[in-house]
Amino acid sequence: MRDDELQAMAARLTEVDGIVAVALGGSRARGLHRPDSDYDLGLYYRGRPDTAALRTLAGSGVEVSEPGGWGPWVDGGAWLTVGKDRVAWIYRDLDRVEAVWEDCREGRFETGFQPGHPLGFHSPAYVGEVALCQVLADPTGALTALRTAARDYPPPLRAAVIENARWEAPFLLAAARKGAKSADTAYVAGCLFRAAGLLTHALHAHAGTYLLNEKGALHAAATLPTTPPGFTPRAQSLFAHLGTTPQTLNAALDTAEELVAEVLGVVGV
Repeated sequence: MRDDELQAMAARLTEVDGIVAVALGGSRARGLHRPDSDYDLGLYYRGRPDTAALRTLAGSGVEVSEPGGWGPWVDGGAWLTVGKDRVAWIYRDLDRVEAVWEDCREGRFETGFQPGHPLGFHSPAYVGEVALCQVLADPTGALTALRTAARDYPPPLRAAVIENARWEAPFLLAAARKGAKSADTAYVAGCLFRAAGLLTHALHAHAGTYLLNEKGALHAAATLPTTPPGFTPRAQSLFAHLGTTPQTLNAALDTAEELVAEVLGVVGV
């Protein structure tokens, strides 16, 4: 899509009752996209958006969800095809995003259940989306103001995310040892997945960088300046060589414990 086409779509969307701002997010907002990458448009609303008007804009054959239709955190939206490009409309309740921002400023966050997010939805991702977006239409200026405020990662959030990893990652590996005794590969894998995710969150928090999604998180961690050498390939190898015996599972947990100690040493706990 051309820039003028994006701007025109955003302007039309903010004419819909309830939609107060539109932003370009995802890889295209950060300049990390491929030619075939989707266009992710955040539709920030207050109250309840007029989904009937959105259906009219989307055109026939496009399914436009109600708020909450895609789960408690991703919320809802629609998938469109514009020419040869895929465009996602993704709802965001701006009142809720602003409340999450206030929590982040005070060092509070939560991880909620959300289909498609096996690690859980990390609430500061809402803030990160705003901080890293390109605002396309914002008649009231509310989204732009929040974007400016959120560009600096809150120190209390940094401390809270690191502290969460400090206690929970070792706790998970201790629990996984019990699963290893009975060769419960699935349980051990689940514990390792969450532990690795906690470490990537801690590394990003330590660097003052928002992590928006667990997809690609290990690769993203490798780009941070203080990530231990070889962290990403070593973490990935855990899942490639788990095996199905107590011996192989415990060997993987030995490696995981080394990674946890290294990361916690880097982030200062």
